[in-house]
Amino acid sequence: MLDDIKIAVVTGGGHGIGRALCRRLRTEGMEVVVADLDGSAAERVAAGCGGHPFAVDVGNEQEIGDLIHTVERDLGPIDLFVSNAGVAFGDADRLAASEAGGLNPSSDRWRDCWRVNLMAHVYAARYLVPEMLERGGGYLVNVASAAGLLSQIGDAAYTATKHAAVAFAESLAITHGDDGLHVSVVCPQAVATRMIGIEDDAEGDTGGFGGNDVDGILRPEAVADAIVAGIVEKRFLILPHPRVAEYVTRKADDRDRWIKGMQRFRRNLANNAYRIRKTVFPVTRRFATSSYALP
Repeated sequence: MLDDIKIAVVTGGGHGIGRALCRRLRTEGMEVVVADLDGSAAERVAAGCGGHPFAVDVGNEQEIGDLIHTVERDLGPIDLFVSNAGVAFGDADRLAASEAGGLNPSSDRWRDCWRVNLMAHVYAARYLVPEMLERGGGYLVNVASAAGLLSQIGDAAYTATKHAAVAFAESLAITHGDDGLHVSVVCPQAVATRMIGIEDDAEGDTGGFGGNDVDGILRPEAVADAIVAGIVEKRFLILPHPRVAEYVTRKADDRDRWIKGMQRFRRNLANNAYRIRKTVFPVTRRFATSSYALP
């Protein structure tokens, strides 16, 4: 499969999972476009791996169109497009946010979550799917989160938009899979990125999670490896933390029980005043949420 991919685009490529994936794809011999809102970061990553930098706001449809047009004009047809960029806001005190039912973030922040976490995927598909189908196929990888399968305590906007991202990827796969379009959706839990307070290249830091995660905080490189393995196997659902599949099954088996367990866990967090920098990572072995882990 990888031999068929000559040109790849990765959004959110300046940091975290995106940066690791750009480097990983370059080792496979692909031409890689490092696209990021932070143009300087895109340039640094591209310079380090031999890629092509591109500054882009993925929440702007015109900019996504310009990115795709420029790449296909200057480099050639895009074989793989990874919609990895994402945002999350929430309040400084995640427990306070959870008590407000996710209503504390402003409408502007809700809109930003929709633009970047969902509509960026829609924009990329809108431009690329017709071209890929005309060429006989292509590959779209949409990076969501385990929050898109489970939930994130205290962040309704993040949870809702990641669920929508998973559903959109499913729709693409159902509608166009028979026509040669391959689609994968990536749903990690905690990843050592700036979203949980861990800077690029930091070593030995749990980002304030304090070991309160059951399934481990993965390095971005491990997630990149999982994505590449999923592409090779043409898997729709890529789970860098495999136990997420078990949690999803438990949720589906008895959603009421799962919600009650999550309510109990949220209360325990509040009672114990777990304050973890900008976020809380609520996971139990029986009732697991997603991590607040973003690309």
